Amino acid sequence: MFKHIAKYSILLTVGVGAAMPLATVHGNAASKPEKITFWHSMTGETQKSIERVVNDFNQSQNDYKVVPEFQGQYVEALPKFLSVGGTKKAPVLFQSNEISTKQLATSGMIEPMETITKKYKYDTSDIRENILDYYRVDGKLYSMPFNSSAPVLYYNKDAFKAAGIDELPKSPTYEQVTDAAKRLKEKTGKAKLSILPYGWNFEELLANQNQELVNNGNGRKKTATKSTFNNAAGKNILNWIKTNADAKTLVDYGTGANAADNELSGFTSKQIDMFMNSSASLGDIKKNAKFDVGVTYMPHPENKPANGVAIGGASIWLSKGKSNKQEKGAAEFLKFATSPKEQAQWSIDTGYFAINKKSYDTRLLKDAFKKTPILAALVDQLKDTKKNTASAGALITAMPKERVNTQNAMENVINGKNVNKELAKAAEKTDADIKSANEQAGE
Repeated sequence: MFKHIAKYSILLTVGVGAAMPLATVHGNAASKPEKITFWHSMTGETQKSIERVVNDFNQSQNDYKVVPEFQGQYVEALPKFLSVGGTKKAPVLFQSNEISTKQLATSGMIEPMETITKKYKYDTSDIRENILDYYRVDGKLYSMPFNSSAPVLYYNKDAFKAAGIDELPKSPTYEQVTDAAKRLKEKTGKAKLSILPYGWNFEELLANQNQELVNNGNGRKKTATKSTFNNAAGKNILNWIKTNADAKTLVDYGTGANAADNELSGFTSKQIDMFMNSSASLGDIKKNAKFDVGVTYMPHPENKPANGVAIGGASIWLSKGKSNKQEKGAAEFLKFATSPKEQAQWSIDTGYFAINKKSYDTRLLKDAFKKTPILAALVDQLKDTKKNTASAGALITAMPKERVNTQNAMENVINGKNVNKELAKAAEKTDADIKSANEQAGE
């Protein structure tokens, strides 16, 4: 969803010389380090950060050389991987976003991550359990979380102060957000709230009401067969959107590839004063917003206590059929990349969560929290999230299509369509998409 403009790939190498030899000498023969290809989808500043992690690892030892290769955005990279998975052309490691979890786990092209965590004593006990949970299928860890995020609500504290509005509480209700939006409109004469029509927002607002997206425990107890969001919780979301659309407090950035970027720039340029976006957007917001930024948990209906959010972002997968040495190299790299220090620096550089609990005890993150106190809201929401099937996130192959269906319902309601009809239509389409995907997979 959240893109950066720059798209380039730099292959990092360490110079060969007496001070930093890349070869390991066994007797009289020198052996080259094992090459570990790593396909990723990071761009702009996050690409620089992921390449720093790789470079740090390559310089820390002589047995392996990780080679990062940019493969385009997630939606472009996944088909590339599926076209070579199970062959010699497949990379050793592959980064993919969270909604591809079911598709990759059942593709037959993946070696479950538990293979190398057990074989090479890769202890994951310091990684946050609710993040690991998302990438478990039938109780088995299939991929390693790496760049994890969750949505939050951002607002312009200076605009609130100018309008005589109190700051939003840590966990605001729909009603409190709507009241603030109405008062901002009264003060400025303009709509100042955005609720982006995007399936991820719908899923997270649903999870925050402790409601699953699909049946069978969100597809985690057994294969999901139908959607479950055509209910009171789903109607709460669309009715909240309708309330703000009717009050003309809502700015509609539409749908499509540029909608999220336009919404983000709309906030930093003060066109809007409240919106929901990924925690990973904080880096751009801190850089470009020339005002005091507030961050809260995702909102919830007044009569529904906050349940928490599901993890977004991406994880790293291991290709099936790689050699023992490549598997071991992959394990060593991932141990390094998820270590407390590396995750702390990664979080500071990018705005993604540090997935290692011990990262928060490092001087790096402690200093960052002192410098930027709003970082606490991003982490506290994750800590306060209740552990259940709603917050674990839905596990279906048809997730990309579901997101389009709920996105269309949100957009249509903004444009005046009936809440009940649009929700029912989205659910019906999603049921058909789930059925088709299950039949294709032989489930």
